[in-house]
Amino acid sequence: MVDEEDLQTLKQLEVELHQSATRRNASRMQELLHDEFEEFGRSGRRYTRREVLNEFVSADAVLPAVHAEDFEFKRLAECVVLLTYMSAHLDSSGAAHRYTLRSSLWVRSAGGWQMRFHQGTPMSGEKGK
Repeated sequence: MVDEEDLQTLKQLEVELHQSATRRNASRMQELLHDEFEEFGRSGRRYTRREVLNEFVSADAVLPAVHAEDFEFKRLAECVVLLTYMSAHLDSSGAAHRYTLRSSLWVRSAGGWQMRFHQGTPMSGEKGK
C-alpha cells in the first residue's frame, strides 16, 4: 500500500528529475530510472533509458528551470503508482511557458522507487485554458 510518506517521496523524486544536478549525475539517474524505462516526450519522440541517461551528460547541456504543480497519485498495485501533474518551463524572469501535462509510472523494488515510464503531453494555450 502507498501511504502519505510514499506519496511525498515520489513527488520529491519527480521534482528531483527536473534538476540539472540530477540529470548530470549518471549514478543517480541510474538509481531513479528502471532498467526498462521508456519515455514518450512532449515532442512525440520516444526515448529509451540509455538515451535519457546520455542526454545531459555534457556539462554544456542546458536544462530549463521547471515548475511543477497539481500532483495527483493513483495506486495501481501494491508497488505501482501513477503520478500525474502539470509542469511549465520558467524563463530567466520566472515567467512560465511551455505548459505540459505529465504522467509517470513509478514502481517500488528492493532498491526503492524507480520510474518505469514517463509521458509529456503539450497543453494547448496557457495553464487551465
